[in-house]
Amino acid sequence: MTIMKPLPYATPPRSSVFSNERTADYCATALPPELDINQALEMDGLDLLDQLPPASVHAAFFDPQYRGVLDKLSYGNEGESRAKKRAALEQMPELSIRRFITGISNALVPSGHLFLWVDKFHLCIGVQEWFSGTNLHVVDMVTWKKGRFGMGYRTRRIGEYVVILQKEPKRAKGVWTVHNIPDVWDESVPTKRRHTHQKPIQLQKRLIEAVTMPGAVVLDPAAGSFSVMAACEESGRNFVGCDLKAQEFAPCVA
Repeated sequence: MTIMKPLPYATPPRSSVFSNERTADYCATALPPELDINQALEMDGLDLLDQLPPASVHAAFFDPQYRGVLDKLSYGNEGESRAKKRAALEQMPELSIRRFITGISNALVPSGHLFLWVDKFHLCIGVQEWFSGTNLHVVDMVTWKKGRFGMGYRTRRIGEYVVILQKEPKRAKGVWTVHNIPDVWDESVPTKRRHTHQKPIQLQKRLIEAVTMPGAVVLDPAAGSFSVMAACEESGRNFVGCDLKAQEFAPCVA
């Protein structure tokens, strides 16, 4: 009797999960002609979102104005000897944050990304309720090591976090085209800051370059220091965004 040897298992070739070319070029709806781009608009971000057509921006950033750590830890001297500038800023209630994220989701093109800034407190308790009912899904996160001590009863905070969400259809290949961004990003806070929540321009620039093409539209409806606008200028993208106090914090105002 002849014993047949099993044939060697042939593994089919597998295509790379990476791509340096963007193949998902969803065409964005044109913005209203009366809406100025590449300007620091002074207005309510929710009003701006109401003016944006569906699928009109390729990427978005959102830094909600909350005080999760200050309020929950109850240091007791906020606005007096601690965090005067932070305490003076108008705070967003949870309902407003959800309205912002719903509006951003509507404005994003399919497979577009939202870069959502959160602090340690919100990272630990979760922010899923903020984007419940949208087509957004968490796909990654970057820790920003900002090179300065923050608050803390126990450990001192030296980082912030940007949660990366993607609108359906969720995919990476052909959409995310930069593959050398570390998930811990070291970039110092500017010595002279215009805004107490100023975010890292170079990190935001790299994230923009990872998910958009030159000429794409990037949204920030609560722009603060307008660091996203600066990142767009450096990367050749178009910016649409605003802040209630643009006159006070923006580098240049329309």
